[in-house]
Amino acid sequence: NNMPFPKDFLWGSATSSYQIEGAALEDGRGECIWTRFSHTPGKVQNDDTGDVACDHYHLYKQDVALMRELGLHAYRYSISWPRVLAEGVGTINEAGLDFYDRLTDELLASNIQPWVTLYHWDLPQALQDRGGWTNPDIVKWFTDYTQVVVGRLGDRVKHWITHNEPWCTAFMGNLIGAHAPGIQDLKTAIHVAHHTLLAHGATVPVVRAYSPGAHVGITLNLTPHIPATDHPDDIRLARRDDGLQNNWFLDPCYRGHYPADMVELLTPTGVFEGINIEDVKSAAVPTDFLGINYYMRYAMAHIPGKPDESVPAFPEGTEFTGMGWEVYPQGMADMLLYVQEHYNPPAIYITENGAAYVDPDPADDVVDDLERVSFIRRYLEAAEDAIDKGAALKGYFVWSFLDNFEWAYGYSQRFGIIHVDFNTQKRTLKRSAQMYRNIIKHNALPH
Repeated sequence: NNMPFPKDFLWGSATSSYQIEGAALEDGRGECIWTRFSHTPGKVQNDDTGDVACDHYHLYKQDVALMRELGLHAYRYSISWPRVLAEGVGTINEAGLDFYDRLTDELLASNIQPWVTLYHWDLPQALQDRGGWTNPDIVKWFTDYTQVVVGRLGDRVKHWITHNEPWCTAFMGNLIGAHAPGIQDLKTAIHVAHHTLLAHGATVPVVRAYSPGAHVGITLNLTPHIPATDHPDDIRLARRDDGLQNNWFLDPCYRGHYPADMVELLTPTGVFEGINIEDVKSAAVPTDFLGINYYMRYAMAHIPGKPDESVPAFPEGTEFTGMGWEVYPQGMADMLLYVQEHYNPPAIYITENGAAYVDPDPADDVVDDLERVSFIRRYLEAAEDAIDKGAALKGYFVWSFLDNFEWAYGYSQRFGIIHVDFNTQKRTLKRSAQMYRNIIKHNALPH
C-alpha cells in the first residue's frame, strides 16, 4: 500500500451497449448503424457482429454480481438509443427502457454507482437514413431521446456523460470510414463533429432538468501526437493531427470556439459550407467533470514528397499492446496535467483506460493476463503521479469489464479484465481483475 489514492477516489469499470448487450433486435430494439455496418461483408474482422456479443441483456444480474465481487464503486454503461426509440424518434419502446431500469436497480442494490453514457456510437439506422449527425435536426432528436432516458432513470442515476469520444463518431466513422457508418469524407466528418458538439451543449441542461443534482460531463478520447524528430514537417503534421484529435473538441467545450489554427487550415477546403462554426459557442455549457479515455500517443514522421501524410515512428524498443498501441504511461500523466493547466475542468475522470493482449486460455478458473496486469499497474502509477502534481483526477474506470465486440476488430481483440467464452458465455476472472479488486480494497497499488 505504498501509493495511496485520495480517500474518496472512485474505482470503476466500463462497457458500452452494442459491445456487450446482444439481443440486437429483441424486445422491440431497432437497427443501429453498427448492426448495419457489421452485417455488411468485409467491414468487420471475420464478419463478426454484435448480435449476441456477451448477452449482457440476459446475463446482467450475473455481471453485476461479478462487479460486486470485485468491489467496484461505479459502473459506466451506455444506453442503446434504438433500444429505447427504435426509429430514433417517436414511439418509446417501454421494454427497452425497462431493461435499463432493471440494470440500474440491480447496480444500486449492490451499492454500485451507475454512470450512464447517452451516446456510445449506436445511432439508430433510421436516423442515419435521414442524414444522421450531418442533419441539424439531430440536435433536437438527441435532446428528445435524452429527455426520455433521463426522465426514466434520472431519479436514481446521478452521473451522466453526453457523448463518448465524439472524435470517433466524426472521424473514425465519417472520414477514415473504419467505423459505422463507414463514410470517407472530410466535410461530412466536420459536420458530424459540429452537430455532436451542439447536441452536447443542448443536452446538458436537459439532464439537469430531469435529474436534479446530477453531475454531467462529456468523454473525449485524448491522444497526444508528437513529432518523431525536430524536422519542420514532423512538427507541422503532429500539430495538425493533435489539433484535430484533441483541441477540436476541448476548445469548443471549454472556450466556446474551434482552435483558430485548425479553422485557418480547414477554411480553404470548403468543409464549413452549410454550417455556422460560431454556433459551437453553445458547446461551452458548464459541466461538472471531463471524462478522458486514454489509450496511447502517436509519434509521427513525415513522408518525404508527401507533405500531408505521415507514418508512425516510435523509438526503438517501444512496447506495444495487441492493438499495436504504444505503452507509455507517462503520456497519460502528461495529458492529465496539460488538460488541467489549459482547460481547468472542475474534475477529471479516466473513463476508459486498458489494453488488448492475446491472453492465454483459462486454466484453473483464472486467466493469467500478466501483460495487462503490468499495463494497469503502470498507468495507475502515472495517474497517482498526475494527482500529486495537481491534476483534479477523481476516479478511474478500467476498460473493459468484459471481453466484448471490439468494433471493426470483432472478437479478435480482448480488452476485458473478465474473460468471456463467446460460445458458452462463461465468465472467468483474469489476474488483472484480481489485482484490481485488491487495489480497490486498499485504495492503493500493492507493493
